[in-house]
Amino acid sequence: MSRKGVSKIRKIEPDTIYNNILVAKTINAIMLDGKRNVAEKQIYQSLDLIKKEFPKESEIEVYQRAMDNIKPKIEVRPRRIGGAVYQIPTPVRGNRQNSLAIRWLISAARARSNKQYHSFAQKLFAEITDALNNSGAAVSKRMEVERMADANKAFAHLRW
Repeated sequence: MSRKGVSKIRKIEPDTIYNNILVAKTINAIMLDGKRNVAEKQIYQSLDLIKKEFPKESEIEVYQRAMDNIKPKIEVRPRRIGGAVYQIPTPVRGNRQNSLAIRWLISAARARSNKQYHSFAQKLFAEITDALNNSGAAVSKRMEVERMADANKAFAHLRW
């Protein structure tokens, strides 16, 4: 626990091409070892693939819909009461919804097999299209978290 007080949420600048904060956060999450240009190239290639697949819609709107399908509405948080630890279902705030959705999307894309796809951009595109159809590893992760919260509804009265 920090002794400096409440941490401040840093303001993130929107990305340069689409002027979107969600895309900028995704770039930051994809980035490894400070290689921002590589991360930008990968996300922009996957958004170009989305543009080719859905020519009538904006690629940002399609990406936003996919992220909405991944965002969890409720999760479980541990709470210790009298020596026992209960998993208590709690609603997820907006910032945490976004960060969890981005994290799950990227980890699901990285976990995809290399045999079928040639680049990370293609893996990310495949995971985004799966999320649009409410399938794929990221959506199943969300469903698993919400199923866990549903199973622990009996402890909802212990919420603080």
